[in-house]
Amino acid sequence: MGALVTLDLPDDSPLLGLPWIITFGPLGDDDEWEPVVCGPYERPHALALAEAVVAEEQLMAVVEPLLPALTPEEIRGEIAAAQIAAEDEAARVDQADLYGDFEDVIDEELELAAEREPEPAAPPSRDEVRAGLARIAELLTTRGA
Repeated sequence: MGALVTLDLPDDSPLLGLPWIITFGPLGDDDEWEPVVCGPYERPHALALAEAVVAEEQLMAVVEPLLPALTPEEIRGEIAAAQIAAEDEAARVDQADLYGDFEDVIDEELELAAEREPEPAAPPSRDEVRAGLARIAELLTTRGA
């Protein structure tokens, strides 16, 4: 069994409506090969496809949104936002008490994570993926119009 990595987003996140891609790569350092990028898909399809592949293979799958930026300024804005978020996260880690009450909450965190983990979805059919691609094409061609 492999590993699946994705963003944990609130139900009202605008990122959920974007196209998503899957990047498959080696799970460990032993294998060296170029990652395979698939998509775009709608998020539920991307997650289900990634789950189906990593369930049977020793691979890592990263499912992430594809940002349809139209100009260099939009791309620079996304890069700046990502850099600010990384700096904020680094500051939070630096301010955290690394030797605090971790042992007190780890069991609770593990229980909560187990409760939130949904059953793996069945992979979408070819027709469902094609319908999703049509919706993504419409989204991408009407963006900014």
